[in-house]
Amino acid sequence: MQDRFRALLVTKDRERQSARVTELTDSDLMDGDVTVSVEYSTVNYKDGLAVTGKAPIIRKFPLIPGVDLAGRVLRSQNPDFHEGDRVVLNGYGLGEAHHGGFAERARVKSDWLIPLPQGISTAQAMAIGTAGFTAMLCVMALEKAGITPGSGDVVVTGAAGGVGSVAISLLDKLGYRVVASSRRAESEGAYLRELGADEIIDARGLSDEAARPLDKQRWAGAVDAVGSRTLANVLSHIKYDGAVAACGLAQGSDLPATVLPFILRNVTLIGVDSVMAPREKRQAAWHRLASDLDLSKLDKMTTKIALDDVPAVAEQIVAGKTRGRVVIDLKA
Repeated sequence: MQDRFRALLVTKDRERQSARVTELTDSDLMDGDVTVSVEYSTVNYKDGLAVTGKAPIIRKFPLIPGVDLAGRVLRSQNPDFHEGDRVVLNGYGLGEAHHGGFAERARVKSDWLIPLPQGISTAQAMAIGTAGFTAMLCVMALEKAGITPGSGDVVVTGAAGGVGSVAISLLDKLGYRVVASSRRAESEGAYLRELGADEIIDARGLSDEAARPLDKQRWAGAVDAVGSRTLANVLSHIKYDGAVAACGLAQGSDLPATVLPFILRNVTLIGVDSVMAPREKRQAAWHRLASDLDLSKLDKMTTKIALDDVPAVAEQIVAGKTRGRVVIDLKA
């Protein structure tokens, strides 16, 4: 008899999508050469869209959502992975076209797995998750573009969200002066300062007004998870030779800007993708997270929930009512 495990399964009947916790067996899993006992997963903004159906994230039904997982290898057909190895997985279509992390078990391709660096627990790996991994990729992109702590301030948009929270913590530890932009600047001010923000601004100043082609030069760099009008306004305020790492579209996928920041101020706009990032970059980012992220701050930005809580939390995260990171304890 096959082992049974709990999973959040999303199904679709015509145009109606629903999600419920159910029991599955190994025969329900998809192809892969490594089976993982999932200990923790996490709810990202993208997961919220997938579970609620607010955007067509899921490409085949029925499907277990969850773009992240961390746990231990149960069985492996790849000699590089052995029973008991601690592993982490972000992206590669997990939770979109392949059963994801919102289950106690997953079968995946070994090429997708990264051995978890020493010093990061499986719970901490999911407190970091795709959001924190993406934040690290953004910081690495700014560094590659030549933005140093001496270059000037770095603004982080969507600051109270998952990407923003980790980005603030990383930039602070690396010595940058960080400006946090949030629509909840007043209510989340203490939280953002605890993470390392030196200055907090109301995001409405960036999100609600149409961007000028060029505006006052305020920041040397930016990590933007919002897109649309916010990103356009950020670009207009970047200093000469500055750079923006763009990784999200919480406000929208449009970019109502001009080319003037690029051709008159030599500004660089860097697109940051976490889903299909090459393995070498993934390994580098996770090792940087192990050394450059103040792991003690993870507790301040993390809320733990059970698998049964995911549908309700998915609604909250899409509505912008969550803070920091939400970790699913699949051992509870």
